[in-house]
Amino acid sequence: MSDFPSVTASKIRFYEEKGLISPQRTAAGYRQFREADVERLRFVLALQRDHYLPLKVIREYLDAIDQGQTPQNLPPGVSIAPRMVSDELASAHKGRSRTLTAEQLRAECGASAQMLEAMISYGLVELRDGFFDDHALRVAKVCTDLAAHGLEPRHLRPFQAAAEREFGLVERAVAPLSSRKDGTSAARAAEAAREIAELCLSLHSALVYARISGMEG
Repeated sequence: MSDFPSVTASKIRFYEEKGLISPQRTAAGYRQFREADVERLRFVLALQRDHYLPLKVIREYLDAIDQGQTPQNLPPGVSIAPRMVSDELASAHKGRSRTLTAEQLRAECGASAQMLEAMISYGLVELRDGFFDDHALRVAKVCTDLAAHGLEPRHLRPFQAAAEREFGLVERAVAPLSSRKDGTSAARAAEAAREIAELCLSLHSALVYARISGMEG
């Protein structure tokens, strides 16, 4: 799939082991992907890449779809149809693998040139080969929203430092899998990293909300 150039046969096998996809087999044992199978795989890959969802959450969505239901708490803008992804979502995800100029980034997140310069200066977003990616756009959008509450980029540097420390924890946790050379282990390491990161974010939120609750007396 051109919109997911990094997908490998080992990753597809991993998703099949997890029950996320179930392509038919030929008499010789080869996988046979129908259009619905391809769209289902694209749905899984896109939710991981664009929304950072762990496989267990994506599996819950797919289970609901398979039962003819509409999954609860889908990420904003995601719409699905039973057994396959809608044409609108597939089209939208094809455009996600892109690069953005500074002007395009500012236009999409609503940041001023000064705001973008500050985000770059404090290491919140970075240029890669002269362009920004979708991760930078997500960060820029949040930073712009926080600026409306008086939290400027100079106040947000601790978040970048915390993210680097948390990534170090995640990296050490999955090191035994990452050190293996087979493709399946790499896919398992990436999924384990996402699940650990999700737990770290949940812990962070719980700790902050616990402090906020104290403001209520």
